[in-house]
Parts: sequence; structure tokens; C-alpha cells
Amino acid sequence: MLEEKLKVLENQYAEVEARLAAPETYGDPDRVARLNREQRELEPVVTTYRACVRRRQDLQEAESLLSDPDMKELAQEEYAAAKADLAELEEKLKLLLLPRDPNDGKNVIVEIRAGVGGEEAALFAHSLYRMYTMYAESRRWHVEVDSSSETELGGVKEICFTIDGEGAYSRLKFESGVHRVQRVPETESGGRIHTSTATVAVLPEVDEVDFELDPADIEMQVFRSSGAGGQHVNKTSSAVRLIHKPTGTVVECQQERSQFQNRDKAMQLLRSRLYEEKVREQEASVTAERRSQVGTGMRNERIRTYNFPQGRVTDHRIGLTLYQIDAIMDGDLDEVIDGLVTADQAERMKAGQEE
Repeated sequence: MLEEKLKVLENQYAEVEARLAAPETYGDPDRVARLNREQRELEPVVTTYRACVRRRQDLQEAESLLSDPDMKELAQEEYAAAKADLAELEEKLKLLLLPRDPNDGKNVIVEIRAGVGGEEAALFAHSLYRMYTMYAESRRWHVEVDSSSETELGGVKEICFTIDGEGAYSRLKFESGVHRVQRVPETESGGRIHTSTATVAVLPEVDEVDFELDPADIEMQVFRSSGAGGQHVNKTSSAVRLIHKPTGTVVECQQERSQFQNRDKAMQLLRSRLYEEKVREQEASVTAERRSQVGTGMRNERIRTYNFPQGRVTDHRIGLTLYQIDAIMDGDLDEVIDGLVTADQAERMKAGQEE
């Protein structure tokens, strides 16, 4: 059954390659982009499957030479190496064949809000924004701020920004939750360690075709953009606030100069928020299956602690502690995210075996 599925995927990959090479494809940029995306999605599975087939052949050839006295020692070495490689490749295939999150390839909208801790929480929220921005830059993703509310000391009460890049959601989706910081605030004269929090929400950017909104359900308000201390950024009412009347969901966008641009971005954010809520409701109504150790991403979960005096970052969901807080705050997040991805894959494989 699995072998048949892999052969179908290999044929599908060959067909995509043929279409990309066809002259009639060149003049259709949308078709080229779609085929390239399909090719990228299929390539890891097909490459691993082909490597499996080659090592199976090597295994059979080595096995056939074991009875030859002159070749036995060499054949044994090759047999052991091929067997080890094959086991590793087959395990990799299992991971690659796990059902993909349909949102993994999408851009993300990230919302960070200061939690408990007053001004120190706002400064920490800004530190998290900087951390994600630097991580995005390291992966050559594009970051654009949609709205922000700053404090006098350089913190943010809340900030909403879009990260545009290949696989952004697949890497950042586990960041949703409560982040806790333990450090001596700049405003603390006594040198006492304070504990503050900020919440992070990571939403997949949802297209209009994915989630349709009824214009009659939306109330739009316009207002002037303002910065820290209430200073007006501009004198025209270009900032936009959208209210989804059925749910009471409110979104704002004020970074663009044009009211129309702000409205488009606010609509994008509203669509993503409502889509996320709909998915959560569906999951809750369909099943009450156990949550993975990676967590559900709900905002009330404390997922990570950043302890500056000890120089450590601990992700509580997978029990990972790293003593490299400076590098992590500078955007070096791959080791943490890789751990979360691996834990999620292991849990899903375990769930599949139990079904």
C-alpha cells in the first residue's frame, strides 16, 4: 500500500517536471509558480524514496555476494552499511508522509501583546518583536508592521506584523502562547529580578478564497494614527478599525499612509483571526483527542521562560533548556524550533500508530 502511494507520488513528480519543461508553460507565470510549488512539495519525498530503492538494490547485491568466500568480508560491510542507511531513509519517509498542515506554506500574521508587568512587559514585548524580526531576516523573509502601540520608554503595548516568506507558518506556528521573562528591569534601582509576560499569537495569512467575509457583517471606523504619548503621526484619518459585528472581533491597521491600504491590511488580519477561530471550533466539536506535548498554541499557555540572570531559555512544552539567551534574543531560534517540530512529528507518528 505504502509502496503504491510512493510510486504514484514519483509519477506525479515526473509529470510536474515534464510540464515545467514544456514550451507552452513559459508564457504563464501563474502556472510556473504553481508547478514550482508542487515540485518543491514533492521533491523531498521522491528524492528519499529513490534513495531507498537504490539502497534496497545495494542490500540485495551485497546479500548475494555473502556466499562468495573472496567477497564475503567486503559484502558484509556493504550489507551492514546499506541496512543502516535503509532504516534511516525509511524512518525519514515516514516523517515526510505525515499529513501536512494545509497552512504550513502560508505567510503569517504575528500579534504580540504586553501582559503582566507594566512597562517591563511592554519592553519585553518589543524584545520579542526584535527577536522574530531578526529570525525572519536570517531566513530572508520580509517583515511589515501592520499596527503598533508604543510606550514612552520604547516598549510596545501591542504590535501586529506580517512575515512574508516560504514556510513561515510551518516554522513559527509553535510560538503562540505566553512568554515569560525574568530579569532586572532598567527601571529597577534595587536590582531585584522581576517576572513579566507577553502573549504571542501566530495566525496563517488567509486569502479571500480561503475564508469569505460578508461585508454587511463589518463596521469600519477611521481615525488618526498616533504614536507614543499620543503624538499624531499624520493629520488625516487614514487609520482603520474594523469590527466584525457577529463575533465582536476588532482589528486595526494604521501603518500605511492610505486609508485604502490600511483597510486592505485590516481585512487580511480580520479574515485570519476569524479563520483561526473557526478552525479551533471545528477541532473542538469534532474531537477531544489528547493534545500533543507541543501544546495547542492557546494564549493562556505559558510556553517559554527567558531567564536573563542565568542566561537560559526554557521551552516548557518539550523540556528544552538552552544557555544561550543572547543568541536567541538576537533571532537564533532554529534549535528551539527544530526541537518543537521534532516533538510534534514524534507525537503525530505515535498517534498514527495507535489508531
